[in-house]
Amino acid sequence: MDEQIGQQKFAVLIDGDNAQASLLPEILTEVSKAGLITLKRIYGDWTTSSMNQWKDTLHQNAIQPVQQFRNTIGKNATDSAMIIDAMDLLHTNDLQGFCIVSSDSDYTRLATRIRENGLFVIGVGEKKTPDAFVNACNQFIYSENLSKVKVPRKKQGTRKAEEQDSSDPLPLLIQGFEMAAKEDEWAFLSTIGNSLRQLDPAFDPRTYGHEKLQSLLKQYPDVFILTQDRSKKPPVVNVSLNPKYSST
Repeated sequence: MDEQIGQQKFAVLIDGDNAQASLLPEILTEVSKAGLITLKRIYGDWTTSSMNQWKDTLHQNAIQPVQQFRNTIGKNATDSAMIIDAMDLLHTNDLQGFCIVSSDSDYTRLATRIRENGLFVIGVGEKKTPDAFVNACNQFIYSENLSKVKVPRKKQGTRKAEEQDSSDPLPLLIQGFEMAAKEDEWAFLSTIGNSLRQLDPAFDPRTYGHEKLQSLLKQYPDVFILTQDRSKKPPVVNVSLNPKYSST
């Protein structure tokens, strides 16, 4: 299954007016986890100084710049150019997925349209991104979680932890487990991860100070029981839930 996912071809389309050049390597790494990047384009008006941040990284990462003049003041022509290209690629290229890098809600309908064709959509943007665009994607990655400056691991009961994230992921984690396990008493860790992204496309353990889902679940030892089946190659992690936390 992992080999099949690795062969899926992705196009990465970047709104140069609405993304951070410093995070480009991390963005490409994240998309590479889902499949093979076969096309990389960045859109913007390259006659403006605001696009200078991208010039060095374009050559380093073999990204094709697409020129789009700002024909009208106050209007973002980049959106239209990206959307038109995406629709062309949708019908003329052998792609299985798209990554749309922007925090702009104008791409909501594009993400929905691509998914209607059965392709996987990854969104990348800041936490200010409107929910409509986030939920239109199969998976949404907050750029804050890709920052090279890692957020300190969450320590319960401290003011620093409260400032990092004020929400408690436990209700969502339990819901994700029950969705993955269905009528069983256990579920694969990987299946729970898929369920969580279905429930919340923006779910990411890094939001809560953990690199991996397994580490986040271990934060709740009274709720989740994790065991490793070493008879599988590679080993498989199984998760069960304390019955008192079940909603059924």
